[in-house]
Amino acid sequence: MIQPIRLFGDPVLRQRAVEVVDFDKELRKLVEDLTDTMLDAPGAGLAAPQIGVGLRVFTWHVDGETGHLVNPVLDLSDEEQFGPEGCLSIPELSFDCRRALSVVAKGFDMHGEPLTIEGSELLARALQHETDHLDGVLFIDRLDDETRKAAKKAIREAEWFGAEPPRVKVSPHPTGGLGL
Repeated sequence: MIQPIRLFGDPVLRQRAVEVVDFDKELRKLVEDLTDTMLDAPGAGLAAPQIGVGLRVFTWHVDGETGHLVNPVLDLSDEEQFGPEGCLSIPELSFDCRRALSVVAKGFDMHGEPLTIEGSELLARALQHETDHLDGVLFIDRLDDETRKAAKKAIREAEWFGAEPPRVKVSPHPTGGLGL
């Protein structure tokens, strides 16, 4: 089910999400909600905190491939890429951001089975971006000082900035006290 996406300024976006310990029906529903919301937006990825759930889960949709990862751990390449990056929680804005060119992401699927995802370029960028969300880090935090200053100015001037936050029901997912 499509959920409201939390926007820049919502405190849940700045909190570290907790590890998933129960690979149950609620987790599968969370992955379904993340996927539906991400595809509807549309976006290249969506992390649980972006829909108000403080758990270490995200989905991605890159080059026609859709997937999810629970409790990710990343191994980054030394090679870097520099290019445009955006965020569904900072709509309609993108800025050039430096990321590792390739990544190996290890974690679990929604059933608790080990999962390894290897990606480069856009998939690597999406995996890093979504893992950052799970640590309370936004991509604008990774911009150089001058670009970050321009980004914050653009955010303050955005039509959506300071808008009434969406009304959300209490999450049916255990959040460990994080999020709603």
